[in-house]
Amino acid sequence: MAGNPPPLAVTAPNPKRMQQRKERRMFATSDDTAMMKQVQATHAPDGREIVVNPIIQLIEEILIHAISRDVDGKREQAEMLPLTEAESDVLDALALIIHKISCELSCKCSGGSDAHATTMALLNTLSSYPWHAKVVLTLAAFAVNFGEFWLVAQQSNTNTVAKSVALLKQLPDLVESASVLKPQFDALNLLVKAALDVTKSIVEFKALPSHYISEDTPPMSVASAHIPIAAYWTIRSIVALSSQIISLIGLRNEYVSSAPESWELTSLAYKVSSMHEHLKNQLAICYKYIDDKKYIEDYENLSKYFQIAYVDNQKILSILFSTATDPHPLVDPNKTRVGVEALKKKHVLLLISDLDISQEEIIILENLYKDGKMRAEVHYEMVWIPVVDRLAWNDLHQEKFGHLQSMMSWYSVHHPLSIDRSVIKYIREDWEFSKRPIIVALDPQAKVCSINALHMIWIWGNLAFPFTLEKEESLWKAEIWSLELVIDGIDPTVLDWMTEGRHICLYGGEDIDWIRTFTRTAASVAKAANITLDMVYVGKSNAKERMQRMISTFATEKFSYYWPNATSIWFFWTRLESMLYSKLQHNRSVENDEIMSEVMTVLTFDGSDRGWAIFWKGIDMARANGTTALKGLNEFENWKATAERDGFVPAFKEYLEQLHTPHHCNRLILPGTTGGIPERVVCAECGRQMEKYFMYRCCVE
Repeated sequence: MAGNPPPLAVTAPNPKRMQQRKERRMFATSDDTAMMKQVQATHAPDGREIVVNPIIQLIEEILIHAISRDVDGKREQAEMLPLTEAESDVLDALALIIHKISCELSCKCSGGSDAHATTMALLNTLSSYPWHAKVVLTLAAFAVNFGEFWLVAQQSNTNTVAKSVALLKQLPDLVESASVLKPQFDALNLLVKAALDVTKSIVEFKALPSHYISEDTPPMSVASAHIPIAAYWTIRSIVALSSQIISLIGLRNEYVSSAPESWELTSLAYKVSSMHEHLKNQLAICYKYIDDKKYIEDYENLSKYFQIAYVDNQKILSILFSTATDPHPLVDPNKTRVGVEALKKKHVLLLISDLDISQEEIIILENLYKDGKMRAEVHYEMVWIPVVDRLAWNDLHQEKFGHLQSMMSWYSVHHPLSIDRSVIKYIREDWEFSKRPIIVALDPQAKVCSINALHMIWIWGNLAFPFTLEKEESLWKAEIWSLELVIDGIDPTVLDWMTEGRHICLYGGEDIDWIRTFTRTAASVAKAANITLDMVYVGKSNAKERMQRMISTFATEKFSYYWPNATSIWFFWTRLESMLYSKLQHNRSVENDEIMSEVMTVLTFDGSDRGWAIFWKGIDMARANGTTALKGLNEFENWKATAERDGFVPAFKEYLEQLHTPHHCNRLILPGTTGGIPERVVCAECGRQMEKYFMYRCCVE
């Protein structure tokens, strides 16, 4: 027994293919293939270049004025711009052919002649002209006839000459016959507009820059295949329009049904409008193709420009801020629009961020910027370049941009969307901007000193001027791992304690129970060891809202000294991260650089859920995670004698090393958008290489 046939596979229609089939039907079924071969056979251009823009201007002036006025002739007159001498020369050269076509339209469209035959005759007359010129010249000829008709018909009640001509031609009184002729004129106006739209689209294709798109490029080649068909039906529509105008002659005192003529014009208007929509879509594809080509070319040119030595920074800044389209692309500290000449011969720091740049970053940069203005040896300007999603830009983004701009006392771009796409590409790819703010330092000749000077700015502030890699290297040579390096620029009180020779403990985390126990235990041990111990709470990184709550808790319970604002806590951790990435830029590793090793240790402590602590006395240091540090303090009696002999911090360090256990789990969380992630990271406790994982984290609390 035969089985049932397999079911037919049913798939949803592809919208793109359906649109393509629709366009093919529109062009293919509209015109017999043999007829289109005839049309193509008439085309024998002689290579001459025809400038049609002045003619288009006049055609629009005539046709738009005519079709946009009511049949009673009421319309406010617009001022017409005078033609230039060159435009007048163009019209002089083409006046004869326009007159010839005008006569052919008048003669061949009278007496009910065949529209196709008339169209072919016009194409033969225009055989030596390119396609865009054929339709423009034909439409210009029609505009002459159409304009004369309207002038005579509408002024016949006020102008003696017009009245005499109207009587001889027996043109209808448009005011008296408005209601009867309205369907005809509505259809006529509709087709005039459609023919004008297609003509302008064909001209627009001709004007596309061949440097970016050639005739054989797919977007252009597809359009080129349809232009002859569109030109044929545009000229055929003009023939129908001319016939309609001629048919009104002799109707001054009699009115005939206009339904058939109106239907024909409306049908043609629909056909030509459909062709215009297709050409308009194809134009959009071509413009995107050109824009993409120009985008890549501009990006490649920008890369080349940065390799050239200049006498000043004006060339580069002009490109970065697109002064060709906006001569005043910047807003200065006084919120006045200015050009890039305001930055001439100056060191320029380009602050690049999105609209999520934090208030803390702006506050600290504000302090550094003002400090730089008061230093004779420091002279730079800063410019904010916000990088935004152009497609998603809305009023809320505009409001946020305005708010951030108002907080900054330095230069900024006038508007984020004024920055060219190629510049954004360069910023992302060559300057490696992703999410976190960066500062690109340019010297007065626009040479890039650093693609991210923000790290050295956070660490040393204006001491890092002029923010070159060489300056950064020299600053590191003068540094050692110390409390001064960790706290510098954040809290002078702690630095004073250090100068006075006190014991200082930095600790962090957000486990309140651990903090309560640890601070109480540390105070008790310090009393037992007969030392003065100042404890400083430095919080946790990337937890601004939680730190604000912790600050409130500290204000109430008074565990120890703390920073009463989240900005200081944020800056502490930002500086440590900057130290890490600054070292990475100089190819340092934990094996050969003590500062980098210690920074990574503190960041590892912060990455855990436990607290941690570092004890300092001068250059002596002891550190451990929260569990180990608390255990060591609780067992003070075991190392009390060593502390009395060698000092509290050295003894504590020695004892903590004895408490190390082989079973532990540490993690290091590094922002992946601030610089290069090190390939090799070792554990802060045992020195073994840590495994690398990926973590995605949202910072919204």
